[in-house]
Amino acid sequence: MNSNRRTFLMGSAAAAQAVLSQSAQGQEAEARVPTAVIGTGNRGSNLLRGVMEQPNTKVLAVCDIKPDRLDKAASAAAKDNPRTYTDWRQVIDRKDIEAVFVATPPHLHAEMAIAALQAGKHVYCEKPIGVTPRQVQDLVIAARASNKVFVVGQQRRSSPQMTEAVRKIREGAIGTVVMVKAQRHAPSDLPYEGSSSDWYFNVNKSGGYLIEQSVHNLDMCNWIVGENPLRASGFGATLVHPTEPQGRSIFDCGVLSYDYPSGAKMSFTQNVFHPRGMPGGGQNMMVYGTKAAVDFLSSMNVYPLTGNAKPEPLVPEAKEDQHIHITTFYNCITKGAPNPADIEVGAAATLTAILGHMAMVKGGVADWIDLGVNL
Repeated sequence: MNSNRRTFLMGSAAAAQAVLSQSAQGQEAEARVPTAVIGTGNRGSNLLRGVMEQPNTKVLAVCDIKPDRLDKAASAAAKDNPRTYTDWRQVIDRKDIEAVFVATPPHLHAEMAIAALQAGKHVYCEKPIGVTPRQVQDLVIAARASNKVFVVGQQRRSSPQMTEAVRKIREGAIGTVVMVKAQRHAPSDLPYEGSSSDWYFNVNKSGGYLIEQSVHNLDMCNWIVGENPLRASGFGATLVHPTEPQGRSIFDCGVLSYDYPSGAKMSFTQNVFHPRGMPGGGQNMMVYGTKAAVDFLSSMNVYPLTGNAKPEPLVPEAKEDQHIHITTFYNCITKGAPNPADIEVGAAATLTAILGHMAMVKGGVADWIDLGVNL
């Protein structure tokens, strides 16, 4: 082959490679999902960091009513040069935004998520999806009517380790699940001068600790049992912080029992006065079956009910990406991946928390059917 011919072929190959490279870059650019984050406080900032770590996203807008939070969010997403907003409706109105994260105080979640879905956006809505049954019902209707992805921020549903653990329990690793004992104990209240204090201690805005925080734990209990509860009974009170801060309307502790259709029982306690260093604090979940029990949130060890067999791990210990749930959201959008935390999961988790709150307020039994939500 003469040198001119060789040079021509090499040049043609290089040109073809350049075209392919440019095409790939173009496809990658096109694949970047235009995204907005509404609410950039503590949780919203964490979500924004997770979004920025995704290779297929571009943050076009960040929104918050507090200037300091908005400035920090804009700086965190500086490489995408997002526009800043104080009015969330202006974000929803943008035709070029395809995905919206809602991370505002809970009483605003349903309204914003519904508006985003109706505007044709994919939605990642932080938990809980509402603080009243009516809010949950309205969002269920909107999500079912939409052909867009709706993911609720029950991020443990995207954990490979927990998913595998639940699968093994469902397959009979500990026999039939008959009881779950769970708790969420914290050493202190939220800071009274903190950035969330203007809404958190108002039960009509946050729902209180059970609805705003323990919805994660209650969702895991439902996931493990494989059912939604029929009823709840319980008592709640404000015993250590009755007047802190001024105007407080949320409980600082509660004791609950849930009854499931299969007959399984669940016991749940929460408080914000479990001293640091005292044993038994934090988040725990013991799952009891007819053959064995598992320490679900701590060791993941299975303890046989009979005999002297040593405990063995239900699943191998694994280090997982803290933003895996955000990756899951985008995989649902771009790859049609299965949605582990859809509207059904989000609604059931929120309603379980609302049911428990109703029981605590009543100081007695509250029935699921009285929530009036069709799932």
